[in-house]
Amino acid sequence: MTTSVRIHRDTYVDSVVQLAGTRALRAAPDVDWATAVMATPANVETLLAEGFDAEDLAAATANDLVIAVRAGSRTAAAEAVDAGERAMFERRGGGEQVEASVRSLDDALRRAPRSNLAVVSVPGEYAALEAHKALSAGLDVLLFSDNVSVEDEIELKDRAAGLGRLLMGPGAGTAMLGRTCLGFANVVADGAVAVVAAAGTGAQEAATLVDRWGGGVSHVVGLGGRDLGARVGGRMARAALDGLLADPGAELVLLVSKPPDVGVAHEVVRAAGGKPVVAALIGVPEDFAAPEGVTVTRTLEAGARAAVRARGLPDPDVAPGLADRIREAIADLGPQRTLVRGLFSGGTLCFESLVILADVLGDVHSNTPLRSGLGLPAPDGAHVCLDLGEEEYTQGRPHPMIDPQARIELLREQAADPAVAAIVLDVVLGYGAHPDPAAELGPVCAEIAAAGGPRVVVYVLGTDRDPQGLDRQRRAFADAGCVVTETAARASLAAAALALRDPSLAEKPL
Repeated sequence: MTTSVRIHRDTYVDSVVQLAGTRALRAAPDVDWATAVMATPANVETLLAEGFDAEDLAAATANDLVIAVRAGSRTAAAEAVDAGERAMFERRGGGEQVEASVRSLDDALRRAPRSNLAVVSVPGEYAALEAHKALSAGLDVLLFSDNVSVEDEIELKDRAAGLGRLLMGPGAGTAMLGRTCLGFANVVADGAVAVVAAAGTGAQEAATLVDRWGGGVSHVVGLGGRDLGARVGGRMARAALDGLLADPGAELVLLVSKPPDVGVAHEVVRAAGGKPVVAALIGVPEDFAAPEGVTVTRTLEAGARAAVRARGLPDPDVAPGLADRIREAIADLGPQRTLVRGLFSGGTLCFESLVILADVLGDVHSNTPLRSGLGLPAPDGAHVCLDLGEEEYTQGRPHPMIDPQARIELLREQAADPAVAAIVLDVVLGYGAHPDPAAELGPVCAEIAAAGGPRVVVYVLGTDRDPQGLDRQRRAFADAGCVVTETAARASLAAAALALRDPSLAEKPL
């Protein structure tokens, strides 16, 4: 094996472009490992751990783009680097270089003076300053960047609220405003349900379920995952609700959150009023008291069902034929297989799974545990769910929604464990996601099925309007021998049903 490093000085590209470059690098022939990243200290440390020469990286700074390849030959490495550069720097469909003259917010506004929103995707230490600049320019802000302090988030959101602007984030990867999709987003029908979400894939799950069940979506407003936490206190949730409650095009608001601070959640839902509100607050206590006009649920599935019912639509069948499919899958499942493993690309879907599985199976360990004492490493014989979008799994490699390679490695590893009964995979479609995830994950699932391994339970999040096509992806996973479910929540219940050999659990009310 040979390694190659190419540094582009003072060249910033955002995380989505980095991921496109990394995907092209790894798709090149005879490449063992590759990445395109900004040379932050953490990323340089990852590269050193992968065996790249410290001398090649010594002069790199956080303002530099690094392309690093480990390949079978120097020729293969050079060709891979060229492919990565083309993916990042050439216009799609042509060879023309992207103009590099837009170097600041002021430059961008001179080019597009009618802009009303800025997407900020820069290293975390610079993100708050850029977001403040955008607010000063009279723009709403989608703050895609992570690693922004809570103190900066509070200051930004207070300032945005005072200016009558939205500050979505930090870590806001999903939004749809004015029918324009931002970040990781799905193509949904226009309608009267507005989604406000302190959750990324939670927003996507809520919006796509409403779409699939006959409703339409007017807006998706991402708040950042900490917004309903104790310190941020629901600052932007309240501002977003105020705006949407005054919007005649939004006839119902669907509020979504990762496990919130219960006190903050109470304050936010009490502030809602004037039109129907459904709050899907993952894991809140079952006795959570909601004010009149607000329906509160503990799962995304239940929240989306409540939203479509409130719009006068039929209550959807969330588990058609699922118990029978579980019964068939149990038939030749070895008696020693009793454990559940969740390998999630969506953090909110991982949290929802932890809540659902805990209600049925008891303790579930995770890198994002619901309570102390349930972290990693997990003891032998434990159920485990992993959020593979967390930093420890994405350092130096693409997010699993974009590149399934990390999950493929873990999928094979977990399938080799004779105690595992079921492996849960979420597959997220839409803009920004992998163009054909079933083509990458499906063959591995088929290998596991053919070898008599654990059952792979797959939930595909998306719509048929998404570029990947929901039905096509679902069929591919079913053909690979997977149990394919209607919602993310049902995938977790199906896995528990397999582990406990109880098909009726797949139809458990939520």
